[in-house]
Amino acid sequence: MDFTFTEEQQAAVEAARAVFSGAAPDRVPSPALTPGAVAEDIDRHLWNELARTDLLGLALSPDHGGAGLDPIALCLVLRESAKVLARVPLLESCAVAMAVQRYGGSALAAELLPRAGRGELILTVGANGRSGHDPAELAVTARPYGGSDAEPDGVAGGSEGGAEESRWVLDGVQSAVPWAQVADWIAVPAHTTGGRPVLALVPRTRDGVTLADQVSTSGERLAEVRLEAVRVEARELIDADGCWDWLRSLLTTGTCALALGLGERVLAMTAEYTGRREQFGFPVATFQAVAVQAADRYIDLRAMEATLWQAAWRISTDAGGPLPAAGDVAVAKIWASDGVRRVVQTAQHLHGGFGADTDYPLHRFHAWAKQIELSLGPAAAHEEALGDLLAAHPLG
Repeated sequence: MDFTFTEEQQAAVEAARAVFSGAAPDRVPSPALTPGAVAEDIDRHLWNELARTDLLGLALSPDHGGAGLDPIALCLVLRESAKVLARVPLLESCAVAMAVQRYGGSALAAELLPRAGRGELILTVGANGRSGHDPAELAVTARPYGGSDAEPDGVAGGSEGGAEESRWVLDGVQSAVPWAQVADWIAVPAHTTGGRPVLALVPRTRDGVTLADQVSTSGERLAEVRLEAVRVEARELIDADGCWDWLRSLLTTGTCALALGLGERVLAMTAEYTGRREQFGFPVATFQAVAVQAADRYIDLRAMEATLWQAAWRISTDAGGPLPAAGDVAVAKIWASDGVRRVVQTAQHLHGGFGADTDYPLHRFHAWAKQIELSLGPAAAHEEALGDLLAAHPLG
């Protein structure tokens, strides 16, 4: 395997490191000491810096003011963001923008993408459905305006049509939508009366959209987004084949990148602590039991890295394989979920009581790791999905 990154991708990493060097994980109150959300808004200073350095438009085409890079570059930047627990909807906003660019109509792309790349618009997505356990598209129904059971023609791929019969109405609930309260547009997966998955782009202030506050394990704001007879124009609904599956795979792969970056930072913190913490006159890092545990976590991180780049490469290139790209994404999320949990658990153990000190940042990383582990499905859910893929595509 060749994991060499291009000069453009490496430049994106350097730019991201420069931006995130000014971010501090403890800039907001500790989630362990805060009954609700740790803050009402995203880190606006950091968001503006990402926009200023063109990192928000990294994967958008030059036609929309972007750099024209790929999901691999986005994952590289996400990896860096997780090392400082960056409180910005970088994954959600960029992933939705990339889906609109790939599958949406030209009018919708022209309206949203340039402003999203400049940081003037925040995009988010409801990917958890009603409960987080069922497919997200089943939580919302999309029916043609006027109540007919017949689905209008000519809307596939984000039609530019605006006829009365091409409008849609959305009803349903998406829970745990990241930063919906501050987002300008929410991408809502839904299903039509014919059972087709579609993706609707809905302004947060559209009539019929109501938000109820929720809080993540990491203390960040989420929202239950309820849609009651929300009208959507034809250009705001994308029903191109594979759109929602591709976006969900990108979100999952981006979550794996966050897990990797967080795990790498936590292991570095553990190495630094055990290297200076002494018992019996020797650093505890020299003890065999400590070294073996740290080595096991290093192996976890390398497996997380290899499976992440395999999944990101499949999404970026549309390359074929013995299994659909969803298989590589499932493998990556299995390793990410299990791996990041083991890394933070070992870190807590090797830090002793110091790891639970709320004046020390490790407990924040633990909370974020638990949120990432379960986001878009824990390891068990992706093991089941991988089993279904293997049953449908026998190998050998």
